[in-house]
Amino acid sequence: MQRVELTAEMQQKGVRRLLVISGEAEWCQQQAEQWMQSLAGDWLWVSETSQPGLWCAPGALRTLLGQEFRHAVFDARRGFYTEAFAALAGTLVAGSWLVLLVPEWESWPAKPDNDSLRWNDAAEAIATPQFVNHLQRQLLSDPRVALLRQHDVCALPPLPDLPDWQPDAERQQQHILHSLLDAPPGVSVLTAPRGRGKSALAGMLAQRWAGRCWVTAPAKVSTAVLAHFAGEAFHFFAPDALLASCEQQRPADVDWLLIDEAAAIPAPLLQRLIRYFPRVLLTTTVQGYEGTGRGFLLKFCASLPDACFWTLDAPLRWAQHDPLESIIDACLLFDEDGSGEVAGEPVFQSFEPADWQTQPQQLTALNQLLASAHYRTSPLDLRRMMDAEGMHFLAAHCQQQICAALWLVDEGGLSAELAAAVWAGKRRPRGNLVAQSLAAHAGLAEAAQLRSRRISRIAITPQQRRQGLGRQLIKQSLSSTSGLDFLSVSFGYTDELWQFWQACGFQLVRIGSQREASSGCYAAMALLPLSPAGAALTARAVKRLARDYRWLKQRIDQCVAIEIDTQQSFNEDDWQEVAGFAFAFRPLEAAGAALASLLSLSTLTLPALRGSIIQCLSDAELCQQLGLPGRKSLMQRWRQEAGEALFAVDPALAEAWRERVNLL
Repeated sequence: MQRVELTAEMQQKGVRRLLVISGEAEWCQQQAEQWMQSLAGDWLWVSETSQPGLWCAPGALRTLLGQEFRHAVFDARRGFYTEAFAALAGTLVAGSWLVLLVPEWESWPAKPDNDSLRWNDAAEAIATPQFVNHLQRQLLSDPRVALLRQHDVCALPPLPDLPDWQPDAERQQQHILHSLLDAPPGVSVLTAPRGRGKSALAGMLAQRWAGRCWVTAPAKVSTAVLAHFAGEAFHFFAPDALLASCEQQRPADVDWLLIDEAAAIPAPLLQRLIRYFPRVLLTTTVQGYEGTGRGFLLKFCASLPDACFWTLDAPLRWAQHDPLESIIDACLLFDEDGSGEVAGEPVFQSFEPADWQTQPQQLTALNQLLASAHYRTSPLDLRRMMDAEGMHFLAAHCQQQICAALWLVDEGGLSAELAAAVWAGKRRPRGNLVAQSLAAHAGLAEAAQLRSRRISRIAITPQQRRQGLGRQLIKQSLSSTSGLDFLSVSFGYTDELWQFWQACGFQLVRIGSQREASSGCYAAMALLPLSPAGAALTARAVKRLARDYRWLKQRIDQCVAIEIDTQQSFNEDDWQEVAGFAFAFRPLEAAGAALASLLSLSTLTLPALRGSIIQCLSDAELCQQLGLPGRKSLMQRWRQEAGEALFAVDPALAEAWRERVNLL
C-alpha cells in the first residue's frame, strides 16, 4: 500500500505510526526528505543541528508541549534524547507519522550517544549498548512499526483491523469539569496518561469559575495548555515562591489552587501549600516523560482521606490502542507494574547494567518499582540505569516478585589536587554528588578523594513497608563494598526519613541552610563509614556539623537532633574555612559558622559580613545599605572584609594561608 493511502487510513482510524529509518547519515536524510515531500503536514524536525523549515532542538521541545503537529522527524543519529522523543510523540495528532532516524542497525549499539553527556559522569560521550539493544528488541517485536534499513527491502506493514475513530474524550472531560464546578471545599485529584487533556480541563475550570483561581506547577513553561484554556483567569506562581508568600500572609478571596503535574512537586511542599486554599485540584500524569504519578498516589494521596479522585483515560488527539503510544510505552518502559500482594522471606539479588542483556524482565521490574516510588522519575533515569558507569543495583524478591530495590552509584577517587580545587571552589567536575558537596560545602576535601558509594534510590512495595526490609537492603549491600571507604545518602530532611537512615547506621554530616525548591526540605547528607579512613572522615564531619549548628540553627525552621558543640573558639579549621572564602571561591554558606566565630573576636567594623552573618539581612537590604549594585559586588565585599579580618588577627598566618590557597 502506498504511503499516502496508508496515511489516509491512519487518519480514518485515528492512529499514529512509527517509521524507523536506519543507515548512513546522508542516506537517512534523503529518505526522510522524500517522506516529507510526499505527505502534506507540519513536519516538525527535532535534532541537535538546525534544519530548514520547522525545527526544534531536543532540549527546547518542552516549549512546544500543548501544541499539535501532523508528522515529525526525530533525529537520533547522534544521540537519543528520550524525554524529547516521548514529548514529541505526545504532540502528534491522529494520522501522523513519527519518523525516527537512527545509525546503521548493526553498528548502532557501539556508536557514542551524545545524550550520555547529560547523565553519565564523563567528559566524552559513551556508547549505550544496553539501551540500544533494548530499543532494537522492542522495534523488531512490534509488527506495527515500519522499519526501513539501508540495503534492505522495505514494505510498509498494513494497519491491523481497527474501527473508525469516534472521539469521545470530550464527553468524559466535560463530566469531570461540571463536577468540579459544583465541588464543595476540599481536595480533588485528577490523574491521566499523556495526551488525555487534564491540563486543558484545569484551564477550563479556571476560565469558568466565577471567583479567583491560582495556578502552580514545577515549571511555568509546562503550563502552556492550562494557560491557553484559562485565558485571562491564568495566574501563575512558582511553588516555592507561592508557599513563602502564603506563610507570610494567607491568601484572601482565592477559591482554587490548581497544581499542574503535582507528582513532580515533593509531598512536603504540597502538604504545606494545600492548607492555605479552600479548594485544591492536583493533576498528575500517571506515567511518561513528565514523571511517574504512582508514587504520588501511594504516598501523598494516602494522606488525603477525604479527597475526590478523578481519572481521564480517553485520548484527545488519537484513538485508544494507538500504535505509536504503544511502542513509546514499550521502549521507555512507561507501562507501570501492576503486581499484586506478595509475602514471604525476601531473597536478595544484585544486578549490574550488563544484566539488561540476560535478565531484562527482572531489570524492568526493578526499574518500575524504583520509578513508582520516586517523585521525579524521567526517561533520563532509564538511560542512566542501563548504561551509565558505576551503577549498581540490589533487589529483594518475595515469591519471585521484586518487592524492594536499591540503586547505588560509585563516587570519589579524585586526585588530591583536584579535590583541593573542588574545596577551593575552582573546579566542579561532573558527578560525585555527595563526595563533591562534602568537599565544596562542608570543607572536607578528603571526601572527594576517598572511594564511596551513594544510595541514589531506595524503594519498597507498599505491602512490605515498615517490616524492616529497607534496613535489610542496606545491610545486604554492605557485602559488596570491598575497597570502599563509606556509603553516603543525600535526602530531603524529614524526621521520618532521618530516623530510617539513622536506624541503618548512618550519621548526619551536613544539612543545608535553605529549603530546596525541588523538595521543600533542607538538603541533608549522611555517611556510613566502611574503613578507618571513612570512619575518620565521618567523625570529623559529625564534629564539624555539631560545631556549626549553633550558627545554622538560627537560619533553619527545622528541629534537627544535633548536639551543639560549645567549644566555639576560632580554631585551625576556621582559619582554613575563612581563608578558602576570602582568598578563593568557597561559598558564604559553607564559611558561615567560621565567619561568625571570626566576627566574635574581631574589632573591625566589617558591615557587609556583620549584616549578613550576625544581623541576617537579605542581599538586597545589604546592597541598598552599602550602595552596591548587586550580589556580585556584595560577594567581592564579603571576601575583602573576610581577608581584612584574618590579617587583623594574625598577619603572618593570614599571608601564609593566602599563599597556600592561591597555589590550589
